[in-house]
Order: sequence, then C-alpha cells, then structure tokens
Amino acid sequence: MFDHVKFGVSDFAASKAFYLQALAPLGITAGAQGDPSYGIELVAPGQLASLCLFQTAEKPAHLHLAFVAQTRQQVDAFHRAALAAGATDNGAPGLRPVYHANYYAAFVIAPDGHNIEAVCHAAEA
Repeated sequence: MFDHVKFGVSDFAASKAFYLQALAPLGITAGAQGDPSYGIELVAPGQLASLCLFQTAEKPAHLHLAFVAQTRQQVDAFHRAALAAGATDNGAPGLRPVYHANYYAAFVIAPDGHNIEAVCHAAEA
C-alpha cells in the first residue's frame, strides 16, 4: 500500500537504537542513513516498503505502527527485545481473538510514546 512512512522523533540516537534493537527479531535492519535531520530508513529483507525516522523539534502525534511477524516466536522475541531496548509494555504477547482467531500480537510504547506492535496472523505451527 505504501512505499515508505517517515516520522519525526525527539531523540534520534535513542530512537534509532530502540527501533533497530526492537525490530531485529523481525529481520528489520538499517537501510539508507544520513545526518539526523535526514534520518534512517528501516527495511525488511525482500520488502520494498520502509519506515524512516528523522530528528525533529516538533512534537509528533502518537502513532500506532504494526509490523508483520512470520511466526509467533518472532512476536515474543520482538516484545523481549523492545523491553530490553527501553520500551514500556503495552500488551504482552498473546492471542487477540477480538480481531480474528489467529491474531497473535504484542504491543510496546516506544521512546516518543508511539504504540508499536508485532503481529502474526498465522495459526500456531
């Protein structure tokens, strides 16, 4: 649906470190990078879409970003990595049947207050 999403963060170094650590279990790595006002592009292998962060003094509105996990184990690993990177728990890994029977997700609050989710739609193997 989109090519990239770019949003501002209040502490570029902290946010860059957080997102790289928290999203590593999902295979997401650093792509193109520049100075903090340009930012960093975060990409998943084989995907064209990217998430871009840049330094800003403006207070961005809170976002809800959901990342695809291929397995429930990746959701669990994302949650652990995000908490280790300084996130606040906003929903431990587990099924969310209100969405659908196999909706397995975890939620954390990132440094700027954004609600970050990893979700696996597949049935348990």
